Amino acid sequence: MKRMSAGIMVTVFIFGFWAIALAIHEITPSEAPELKVAMPGPDADRLREYIAVTDPYRRWKAWPGKEKLYKGTEPHGALLKTFVNDEAYWAVKDKKKMADGSIIVKENYTSDKRFVGLTVMYKVKGYNPDAGDWFWARYKPTGEVEVSGKVGACIDCHGKKKDNDYIMTETVR
Repeated sequence: MKRMSAGIMVTVFIFGFWAIALAIHEITPSEAPELKVAMPGPDADRLREYIAVTDPYRRWKAWPGKEKLYKGTEPHGALLKTFVNDEAYWAVKDKKKMADGSIIVKENYTSDKRFVGLTVMYKVKGYNPDAGDWFWARYKPTGEVEVSGKVGACIDCHGKKKDNDYIMTETVR
């Protein structure tokens, strides 16, 4: 009987140690590439699906220093709230050029805080080198695509900050 309970104790100890080791170890994308979700590419419908369902932008961090509604300008709206995915967040924090895969989502509001849409900048490697490889999209409150792609008005306005990676909010490089 003693031999059996000692065997059970050793088995429980080994299993417990193994379970704790698994719980402590954090899986990184490089260790498990199948866990990494593919980015949507320059497609407004796939981008909307990505930021709304696959990796909801509301779970991302706010642009540093822009955690609450702040004063905006047209065509974005009188008030804005800006969210950034991890790639964009760390570029802002480190004051570096946005990496490929960076996504910036602005919620656009009227002065009376009525939501009027989303504007999105998404850096896609090789998409549009003449405009910093940014893919632009604007969505209505319903989620319908208003404009997307190589949007001339976006490029013309943000092009004033070409040396700042087309970023208007603050200096990033």
